[in-house]
Amino acid sequence: MLNQVMDFAGEVLPGSCAVPPYSETAFLAELGDRLRSSRTRCDLSRRELARRSGISERYIAQIEAGKGNVSIVLLLRLASAIHSSQPQAA
Repeated sequence: MLNQVMDFAGEVLPGSCAVPPYSETAFLAELGDRLRSSRTRCDLSRRELARRSGISERYIAQIEAGKGNVSIVLLLRLASAIHSSQPQAA
């Protein structure tokens, strides 16, 4: 499971090749965009993602808007919730 979460984190986390100087504001905005894109690709509402991750719908909205400075632990919970909603390959 850790490999699956790491793969997802590599997809969601922007700036894997970031070199200073970098913009924290731009980083958070891109992270929010990628979270929203992953959530919608899995056809999850914010409400459903909140239920699955244990993170409030309001905070997810803040993260997606680039306003929430999400911790690694919360990012792991979001990644796990989104990953578990993806269809499994047959």
